[in-house]
Order: sequence, then C-alpha cells, then structure tokens
Amino acid sequence: MLNMDARLVLHVTSSVLPCLSQHNMHRRRCPRAVSAMTSPTQNVERLTTLKTEYKDNWFDSIAINHLSKSVQETIGFKSSKKGYDGLVEATTAARQHFSPDQQRQLVIQALDKAFPKPILSLIRTVLPPSKLQREYFAAFTTIFFPWLVGPCEVKESEFNGKHEKNVVHIKKMQVCQFFRFLEESNCVNMCTNLCKMPSQAFIKDSFGIPVNMVPNFDDMSCEMIFGQEPPAQSDDPAFKQPCYKLCNAKQKHSTSCTS
Repeated sequence: MLNMDARLVLHVTSSVLPCLSQHNMHRRRCPRAVSAMTSPTQNVERLTTLKTEYKDNWFDSIAINHLSKSVQETIGFKSSKKGYDGLVEATTAARQHFSPDQQRQLVIQALDKAFPKPILSLIRTVLPPSKLQREYFAAFTTIFFPWLVGPCEVKESEFNGKHEKNVVHIKKMQVCQFFRFLEESNCVNMCTNLCKMPSQAFIKDSFGIPVNMVPNFDDMSCEMIFGQEPPAQSDDPAFKQPCYKLCNAKQKHSTSCTS
C-alpha cells in the first residue's frame, strides 16, 4: 500500500507542480511574515461563538484515519471512534497524560510512522537546500495536505533579498485541522504543542528544510514559511499567547498552558 502511495505521490507531483508554478506566477507579492502578534483581549472568547461544519471527502477520511492510527499506536491509546473524532480523542488523551515536551516527541514519532521513510529519504536526496526546494515544499503542501492544514495557497516572500514562492498561507476562519482541534478544546496548546513545534522539527529532520509556522490566533489563519528558521521558544510570540477563557484542558489560562 505504501509503495503504491509513493508511486502516486511521485507521479502527481511531477505532473501537477509545473502547472501550479505557472499559475502562481501571477499572484501578488506578500511581505515576509516573521511572527504573529495577537491581542489576548480580542481572542480569549473567540471560539465560543464560532463553530465550523467540516465535510471530509473520501481522501480526507483515509488520510485522517491513517494519521489517527499512527497517533494511537504511538501513545498507546485505542479510540472506539472513527475518522476525525478518533484523531481528536487520541490527541486529547496525549494532551491530558503527557507533558508538553512529551506531546511534541510523541507527535514526531507518529508522523514518522505515518509517512513512508523511502519517500522522505528520496525527497531529501533530490532536493538539497535551494530556491527550488523551498518552492517545491510550499507547492507540495497545498496539493497533498489540505486535509491536514485546510484550504491554503502559495504566497511570495522575500528570501535573502530575492522574491520566491516559499510561503503557504493557510486561510482564515478555522480551516486548519489543528485549529479544528483548537475549536474542540479552546486550548492554545493544541496548536503549539501538537502542531507547530513537532511539525517544524519533523520537516527539518526528515527533509532537511527549516520551516517557521506562524499562527494568528485572532483570525485563525497560519503561515508556513519554508527556509526560515523558527525563533527560539522564549522569543516566539505563539508561546506568549494566553489560552482561551473556556479552555477545556482545565489548566491555568496563561502561557503555562503552552509550555
């Protein structure tokens, strides 16, 4: 099954990415994002009034179930629920029973289980650090991972004094699947510890490319900036973000919830 998936991924990327690159050439330039500063007073109750109805297609369901199974096997938890509900239950169990550092390591292990190592090694070999690498990963994310990050688009930013299409903008209003977790839990730690930090580490270690994930907790959007090293946790605005008033994790509503 994994071999078949690998061939499918390689076939589709080779045929679709050139077209996507031509299409994106006409998009407007966007400034480089380094951090997302949000006002705690504006977003502490945001998730109490907004609720999104998600309609997963067959591919979404297969991918979500595969990731859910990997997470459950990694943390030693068995959910009786299927699809996204099972994934939410598994990650909620991880959040409740493990420290933030342990949560991040467990997610990295789950991602290692979920993605075929031969594909990871091949991509890292054929795409050394370069403009092509950064733009490839941005385009690749928008094609193959909307089920995980939600509807997204490639945007242009400045990199070493030149413009390139190395930013994935995950669109507004709770479309990111991990903001979907946020919507269920009202807990900022679901973004920082179960998405941002492990994803940044996994992508760099597996593909050899740094990525800075910049969530905006006010409008529920996020940017993935390929080629940019993320700031140290002590300097990262995401870890200065107070949690929401109705955080279901029942932790202190301060930055201690995310670190």
